Amino acid sequence: MKQVIVVNQALELPPGKMAAQVAHGAVGGFLQADREQQVGWLQKGMPKIVLRCVDEAALLDLHAQAEAAGVPTMLVRDAGRTVLKPGTATCVGIGPDLPAKVDAITATLKLVR
Repeated sequence: MKQVIVVNQALELPPGKMAAQVAHGAVGGFLQADREQQVGWLQKGMPKIVLRCVDEAALLDLHAQAEAAGVPTMLVRDAGRTVLKPGTATCVGIGPDLPAKVDAITATLKLVR
């Protein structure tokens, strides 16, 4: 089991803001998973990877791919209380699920730098 959180790189989020958004994506993806996926992921040590995509359109496409594949997913939209406009898509949590299912959606993406 593994989880990937993909960040909208075009936003150039400050490190603290990015950390908060990634946390939202991780928790949200976990809550979308069924009990078996949750337990399996927890037992494996909650493996997660943070990747980046080029913009909101790419983020929305990844979310749609995950939904179509039946992989737990959570699109994170900012509340707009700090540096972003309300509703800005910041990241997407994909999984937890089997690595092959997550990788089929995210394998071409690069790590956040």
